[in-house]
Parts: sequence; C-alpha cells; structure tokens
Amino acid sequence: MILVVAALAVLVWALAFGGGAAPLAIGDPGPIARWGLPIAKLFVNLSAAGMVGALVTALFTLRAGDRDFDVALDTASISAAVFTLAAAATGFLTFIDAFNPAIDAGPQFGAQLGRFLVETEVGRTWLITTVVGAALTVLTFAVRSWTATFFVALLATASLVPMGTQGHSGEEAFHHEAMTALILHIIAAAVWLGGLLLMVIVRPLQTREQLAVTLARYSSIALAAFVVVAVSGTVRAAIGLQDWSALQSSYGVILIVKVVALIALGVLGAWYRTRLIGRLRDHEASRPFWTLIAFELALMGVASGAAAALARTPPPNSALPAFELTPAERLTGAPLPPELTLERWMTAWNIDLLWAIVAGFAVFFYVAGVWRLRRRGDAWPIYRTIMWIVGWMLLVWVTGGVINVYQDYLFSMHMVGHMLLTMAIPLLLVAGAPVTLAARAIRKRDDGTRGGREWILWAVHSPVSRVLTNPFVAAGLFIGSLWVFYYTDLFRWSLYDHLGHEWMTAHFLITGYLFVLTLIGIDPVPYRLPYPGRLLLLIGIMAMHAFFGIAIMMQEGLMVAEWFGSMGRTWGVTPLEDQYTGGGIAWSIGEIPTLILAITVAIQWSRTDARETKRRDRHADRTGDAELEAYNERLAALAEQDARAGG
Repeated sequence: MILVVAALAVLVWALAFGGGAAPLAIGDPGPIARWGLPIAKLFVNLSAAGMVGALVTALFTLRAGDRDFDVALDTASISAAVFTLAAAATGFLTFIDAFNPAIDAGPQFGAQLGRFLVETEVGRTWLITTVVGAALTVLTFAVRSWTATFFVALLATASLVPMGTQGHSGEEAFHHEAMTALILHIIAAAVWLGGLLLMVIVRPLQTREQLAVTLARYSSIALAAFVVVAVSGTVRAAIGLQDWSALQSSYGVILIVKVVALIALGVLGAWYRTRLIGRLRDHEASRPFWTLIAFELALMGVASGAAAALARTPPPNSALPAFELTPAERLTGAPLPPELTLERWMTAWNIDLLWAIVAGFAVFFYVAGVWRLRRRGDAWPIYRTIMWIVGWMLLVWVTGGVINVYQDYLFSMHMVGHMLLTMAIPLLLVAGAPVTLAARAIRKRDDGTRGGREWILWAVHSPVSRVLTNPFVAAGLFIGSLWVFYYTDLFRWSLYDHLGHEWMTAHFLITGYLFVLTLIGIDPVPYRLPYPGRLLLLIGIMAMHAFFGIAIMMQEGLMVAEWFGSMGRTWGVTPLEDQYTGGGIAWSIGEIPTLILAITVAIQWSRTDARETKRRDRHADRTGDAELEAYNERLAALAEQDARAGG
C-alpha cells in the first residue's frame, strides 16, 4: 500500500508539473486517456516487478517445495494477472490516445482497434505483452519445480523487453542505445523492487534465523540490480538530455526527483544491509529494520511514479523532422561517421551498454573467485585470469569500439567483428576455465536452496548442455551458423532491428565458445573426441570456413543491397568492393584463430603423451619394474618351451 500510494502521488504531481497529461490543441483524446494511460503504465511496471522479482528471488533464496517458495509463485501469479489487465488497458488507452476514435459498439471501432493491434508496432507490442502476461498467470500458478520455475522466470523477464522498445527511445538520435538502456533499466528495477516485496510477504513464514539468511542472499541480488539500474539510468538520461542545461526543463526536474530517490535507495540499502541484517535474530533490531523497509518501499514508489511520468513527458531534445534526416540516419538512427582512418581504430567508440555490463560483472565475479581461492591458500594459474580479462576487454572493444561504429556502414567491418566474436574471443574465454573456478570458489549451499554454484553445475550437467557440447553438434552450429545467417533474412534482421543485432552477438559468441570448449577446454563436458579426432574435425571446419569466405568473394550481387547500398557514403571503396574485402577477411584473417586452435590441440596432445610417459615411469619406479620383469620372464618361459618342443 505504501508503494502504490507514493507512486500515484508522485505520478500525479509529475504529470501536472511536466504537462504529460495536458490537453492537446488538436485531437485531444480526453482526460480519461490522458490520465489513465500513465496510471495504467504505472501498474504495468509495479506488477511486472512483483512477477519477475518474485520468481528471480525465489530461485536464488528459497527452497522448492517449501511453503514460502509456493507463496512466492502465488505472488508472481497474482502479479502476472494484474500485469495482464494493466497491459490490456495500456494498449487500449494507447489506441485512444493516438487515434482519438469515436468509441462505440459498432463494427467500425472494432475494426480500427484490430488494425491498431495487428498492423502498428506499438499495438503489436501491447498485444504480445498482454498475451504473454495471460500465459504467465497460468504458468506461475501451475509450476512448482526448480526447472519449470527457471524457464517461467526467463519468459517473464523476456516479456518486459517489448516494453523497452516503446517510449521516446525510437524518436531520439542514438535510439538503439536508448532502447538498450531502457530495457536493462526496466528488468533490473523489476528484480530489485519485486524481490523486496517478496521479502515482506514471506516474512511471517520464516524464523528470524531463516529470514536473516534469505535477506542476506536477496541483498546480493539487489546490489547487482542497483548497479544495473544506476548505469542504465545514467545512460538513458544522458541520451534524453544531451547537455546539463536541459536539467532546468520539466523533464529534467522529474528526472532529478527519480535520481535522488534511487540514490537514497542505494545508500539506505547499503547501510541497513551491512549493519542490520546480521542482527535480525535480535528482537530489538527487527523493528527498526522493517521500518526502514517501509521507508525504502516509499522511495521505490517515488521512483516508479517519476519513471511513469517521464514516459509521458517529452524530453527537451526533439528529434529532427523526417525530411531533414540523411539516408544513414533514416536506416541506422545515427549520423554517418567520418571516413575510417588509422587513428579512428583507437578513438571511435559507441559503447553497447548490454555487453559492457555483462563484461563488467564477468570480470568482477571471476576476480572475486580468484581472490577467494588465494585467501584460503589454493592456487589458480595467473595466465587464466589474464586470458579471461583480455577476452572480455576484446568483447567490449568489438561491441563498443570502431567495429561497432562502422559495421552498419561497411560489410568488411561487420565481418571483422563476426570473426572476432565467434573465434578469437571464445579462444580467450575458454582458456579462463570459468566453470572450474566457479565450482571451486563459490560456497556450496547445504540447506536445499540453489545459489550460483548449484545453478551453474545444473546448467553444465543438463540434457541441453550434453547435446550442445557434443563435438559434432558444436561444430555443426559453429560452421552452419555462417551459412544460415548470411544467406537468410537473419542478416537483414540483425541490421534493421537492434534486438536482432544483440541476438547475433550472443549467438556467435555462444556457438564459438561451445566449439572451442569441445576442443581445448578444461571445464567439464560429457564427451570429447580423442586428439586425432579433434584435429581432423578442426581441419574439416577450416576447409568449410575457407569455402564460405570464397563464396562471399564470388558473390556478384550486393548482400542486403537496400542497406549497404543506400547509406549515402561518399568515402571509401564501393559497397560491392567492400563486400569482396569482407569475404577475404572471412577466408584469410578468420583462419588465424583456427590455426591457433590447431596448434593448441597439438600441444595438449603432446603434453598428454608426455604425462602418460611420466606416469608409467613413476609406476615403474614404485614397483621396481615388476611388470617389465614379469614380461621378460614370460618371454623366457615361452622360449624355453619352444626349445624343448624342438628338441
């Protein structure tokens, strides 16, 4: 109740202050649509938090089969039902707000609404969100096991992605970056807020000792979510404002209110989680702790209300009219970069926030694991740490450096990024052996719940993992993806849709990682080929990879011609010549990591033979060459037997 009241109060103030619900001069949809739409979106956000946050927090803090785990799923089911109704209301009010139709029970209104939901992007977004919300309402009520809950949580998280594609993101310059920041912001905030609500709900079901442990585990999730919320919110605000003077606008004032609330939440959470959680077993510390929780929920309501109002308040920087956009801006949403020079290979940057955050967490947790091993006296090879860090730094450069800046305009740069994603970066990451480190460094839980170690080992030993890490399946995915991606509409999708671009990055990174893992990794997999089989498989992959590069070089027409041929680029070679260069990169430069793989396999093979020889020598030393002496005695006996038979 505190959360909802605070959110509604701030929403009403922000709409009145920022003009988000002000009447329109032409085609005003009326006060119900102007005020009802942001309120409906607010309930979408709050119910999404209750749905996603409850599922994620339950998976990492509670035990399946217990009463509190079932209550968490019931909470997610109720939240999903509210999410469905709020999403349906938002879609309907968005239609009213955009088209201001005459509402009646006749067929014309129904036909208009149907076309809106099917033919427009925003209509499809809310239709899909509503349908998925209805499915989640049933699923969260029906499932109770670990695995089913995990996949339902993935679906619930994915249901928030379409919401991030709406708002002002598509109207601004650099809208791809704004959209990524908004999606991350929505998901992280939902996990953070929903987890805190779940802690309040399960409080009566746990003892003080259990609650202290549960809250400590949730605090780790909340800390990670707070980092993502802070970083993504900063990026989203910078794109919306673009300069400090814009803070004086109504949009800027509402944004300041939200930022202050989030900062207060972070400071408050850090203070009481470090000082009070451990004292919850004491009755005297319990009352002030839950008082602070109530205050934190009020602050979250303030931030949620301000966020809902910002979605209706136009940012101070308005988009250029369509007739003033260049061809490159029409296609990519960003200005055409200057000519690619040697200097710009190091100075051109356009950070992909998603992969920057993923890389940051990956390096942090890896270094934390190594530090924990060192503290207890266990060794970990320094070269594995270096390879892991360099691999993620290379990924950040590929997804946010010069390659990301120019890959939408030059096919050759796109191919350079592809080769690094699928071959060079996995080579470095596999050498880091992250699963082995996690199994050794993360503490094992003995209370029936699942933490990071348990979920990682579950994923490694799952049936899906056994299939994907089969060397022939991994090799087929690795080489088959090249042909399927570039010679189907998947390539076009990755260019036109930013979500498609992110899928492409993740897909090639994962398929490359799986292939390299089956060849040279030390992390556990169900089956690996003998070393001669690995070399033969790698030689076959090298041949097919070279053939792919030659096929692109021999291409007479331009791939995705309406994209690469319509940028209005006046510098550099022609698009067809650049495509020929890209094929050459796939054929020549792309084989370098494969050659390194072959050399690594050969070295591992030789070291295995050397270790086997040393093992046999040590065995002979321990047994005094007993096996050799027995063998010689057997030969002598056979020789003596043959001599007697001959005599």
